[in-house]
Amino acid sequence: MDWISNPDIWIAFFTLCALEIVLGIDNIIFISILTSRLPEHQQAKGRRIGLALAMLTRIALLLSLTWMMKLTAPLFVVGSQEISGRDLILLLGGLFLMYKSVNEIHTKVEEADESDKKVRKGKFSTIIVQIILVDIVFSLDSVITAVGMVSEIGVMIAAVITSVLVMMLAAESISKFVNQHPAIKILALAFLIMIGVALVGEGLGFHIPKGYIYFSMAFSVAVEFINIRLKNRTKSS
Repeated sequence: MDWISNPDIWIAFFTLCALEIVLGIDNIIFISILTSRLPEHQQAKGRRIGLALAMLTRIALLLSLTWMMKLTAPLFVVGSQEISGRDLILLLGGLFLMYKSVNEIHTKVEEADESDKKVRKGKFSTIIVQIILVDIVFSLDSVITAVGMVSEIGVMIAAVITSVLVMMLAAESISKFVNQHPAIKILALAFLIMIGVALVGEGLGFHIPKGYIYFSMAFSVAVEFINIRLKNRTKSS
C-alpha cells in the first residue's frame, strides 16, 4: 500500500489519464460516426460496447508487453525500409481509416443531394467488428504512450480504465453534437483522414507529430463554432 503515499505514482496516473483521454478523442469520434449508422435505439449501446472494447484492447496489449516488443522486429524489407508487425498494423489501420472516412464523406454528400432517399443503416455486428479493428490500431498509440511514461503495469491499467470511463460519459454528448451539425461531422471525418495519413506515414517510417494534426483540427472546429454562433444569431434576429 506504499503507492498511496507516493506522489510520483499519482502524478504519473493523472498525467497518463489526461493523455489517454486526448489520444482517445479520435476513437470517440470514429465510434460516434460508425454508430450513427445504427438504428437510434442501438446507438448508445453501440458506443458503450465500442468504448468497452477499446478499454479491453488496451489492457490486453498492456498485459502482453513481451509480444508487443516482438512486433517491432523487422519482418521484411521494402527498398531500404524495414517493415515490422507494428508497421503493418499501422499501415493497414491507416488505410482502413482513410477508406471508411472517405466513404462516410461520400455517403454524407449523397444523402444531402438526395434528401428523399432513405438513410442507409448498418448491421450492429458489422459496426462492432469495424470498431474492434480500429480499436486495435488506436490502442497501439495509447499503449506505447503508457509504456513510455510509466513502469508500473497497475498504474497503466488504472489510467486506461479511468480514461475510458470518462470517455463513456462524454461520448453521448460528443456524438449528438457531431451528428446534429453536418459541417462538424465532415470536419471530424477530415480529421480522421489526417490521422489515417499519419498512421500510414508512421508505418512507413515517417513520423508526423500529432500535435500538428490536433492543432489544425482544433483551429478548424473553432472557426466552425464561430460560424454556428453567427448563424444562430442571424436566425434569432
